[in-house]
Amino acid sequence: MFVKGIMKPAHRCFTAGLDTPLNDVLHTLNQHDIQGMPVVDKGIFQGMISRQVIYKTFFESSMEKEVFLNEKKVGDIVSYQGYYVTEDDVFEQTLTTFKGFPIIAVVKENKQFLGIVSRYDVIEQFESAFGMNRSGVRIAFTSEESEGRIARLAEIVKQYHENVISLATFDETDKLARRIVLKIEKTPNIEKFVRKLERSGFRVLDVKED
Repeated sequence: MFVKGIMKPAHRCFTAGLDTPLNDVLHTLNQHDIQGMPVVDKGIFQGMISRQVIYKTFFESSMEKEVFLNEKKVGDIVSYQGYYVTEDDVFEQTLTTFKGFPIIAVVKENKQFLGIVSRYDVIEQFESAFGMNRSGVRIAFTSEESEGRIARLAEIVKQYHENVISLATFDETDKLARRIVLKIEKTPNIEKFVRKLERSGFRVLDVKED
């Protein structure tokens, strides 16, 4: 999955311009209950503005609050200029970028602003990947790292006519074993299915219905 598949497009985003007064920014943030937004000038991403950035800059200044908010512009305190990914980056690329900011900008190579990805969007994708929005039976097991193990698992799933909700593997750097979490719909075959996994060399760690 690529970033462009989960981003919120520019026309649905709240943005600020370099000349926007900070008072106007705070009004927008408060009105829509958001923490921050991209700064865009003539369609080009310039950085981020947030409550935290505004408050921090104010406390470090010697200005009166009303003077600061009305006279200072976004361009005076814009931050996180490098806080963006491109539309063709893979979804996982966003995971290492959410450090202290709730959104990240999505741009083209020339930094043309295309939209944003939020922490909430990322969490939703993980919920989907792990099948959290559907009830079923989650089976955790390990398998020796060898060729054809996933194909063998698929054969067993097909043999017992199980409907797979999600499948995730872990420990990709481990040379000996890999953990696998399989979520399937609940059926009368669960116990037989689990026993078949064990007979086929998969070490079952946990079976839980949710």
